[in-house]
Amino acid sequence: MSVRRGTNLDRVGGFNDAVVLGAIRRSEQLSRVELAEATGLSGQAISNIARRLLDAGLVREAGRLRGAGLGKPRTLLELEPTGQYAVGVHLDPSVVTVVLLDLTGEVVARRPVDQFADDPDVLIDGIAKTIDEVISTSGAPRERVTGVGIAAPGPIDVERGMVLDPPNLSAWHLVPLRDELRERTGLAVVLDKDVTAAASAERWAGQGGSFLFFYLGTGVGAGLVIGDEIVRGASSNVGEVGHVIVDPDGPVCYCGRRGCVGESSQPRYLVQQAVEAGVLAQGIDDRAAVEAAFAQLCALAADGPGAAREIVAALAGRIAKVVEDVANLLDLERVVFGGPHWEHLAPVLGDAVRDALDGRFLVRAVHPFEVAGTALGADVGAIGAASLVLDQTFSPNPSLLLQSSSVAAER
Repeated sequence: MSVRRGTNLDRVGGFNDAVVLGAIRRSEQLSRVELAEATGLSGQAISNIARRLLDAGLVREAGRLRGAGLGKPRTLLELEPTGQYAVGVHLDPSVVTVVLLDLTGEVVARRPVDQFADDPDVLIDGIAKTIDEVISTSGAPRERVTGVGIAAPGPIDVERGMVLDPPNLSAWHLVPLRDELRERTGLAVVLDKDVTAAASAERWAGQGGSFLFFYLGTGVGAGLVIGDEIVRGASSNVGEVGHVIVDPDGPVCYCGRRGCVGESSQPRYLVQQAVEAGVLAQGIDDRAAVEAAFAQLCALAADGPGAAREIVAALAGRIAKVVEDVANLLDLERVVFGGPHWEHLAPVLGDAVRDALDGRFLVRAVHPFEVAGTALGADVGAIGAASLVLDQTFSPNPSLLLQSSSVAAER
């Protein structure tokens, strides 16, 4: 991932501080001389910024760098993990998780919300309570918790902080989730789509370049990173791939058409297929029963050939069709799978998708196309939500630069 360059104009401390913090985060440890080289800032500017960041408790000195030709030993700077914290909340009908990240992006505490509730007010109360519990049990000073990020299913209205009408949350209509959670916790809150948050988490973990994050939860979605940058779209609702038709003879979707990948990827649909094939005996009673039966189906598929594996392999083929189209359209380098259901599907789905895509990536003579699973585990959505908050610390705000350039021009 590339390092942003700073500016030696006056009155852009906030911009340059973020540039320096970002450079340190990407390299883990840098000396002041190396920071000047990486950011384009003067030695004096780096000294001033380093002093501010040390005083604020955001960085710390990490020993000295010695070596031939270096001259005087250089003091290394690294992030101070306890300098800031951020909360991440992942909202999915199958699981609601709260995590706390330190300034380096490490998970220091996590907890699922005890009980899912369809009623928005009840669930928001549960989320707020869980946030308080995670902060208090972690030992993190509350004043260093900079905010809460929420990863929610779309569509969302980012400007108003609302969850609109997600298909798998039937009781959620124009729910002002951001403001309701801010009122209950007293913390700043930012709302984004679950797939965008997950893609942001992968990017934060160092997975740059151009890739697709394919989200597998109660629904499916696609987060996009192009040239190291998160793609959000005109209304921050990028990634709605659930209505791509992959099987004209498939199940009827709520949109009225047949064979949408979202409907044919639902655990409920896959479990029903397994019941009809005689793989599972139990019927479908409620959400918890579906989740348990889905986990059993995936375990049977991982055990070896048979009807269970055929059901998951057919799912892989449907997903591969979507991945193929997006990867060829945007010339991507890889697809990363994750989400609440990835852990169950991983033993079979990854290889099956890889086999289904073999030879179908059109520019494979120029570069390969990689199929991988997230390295961040089942909490990738919550981690991504928290990283959206931390990203505000590390991402320079170009408006500061424009304002300062304007001031300089008036002198």
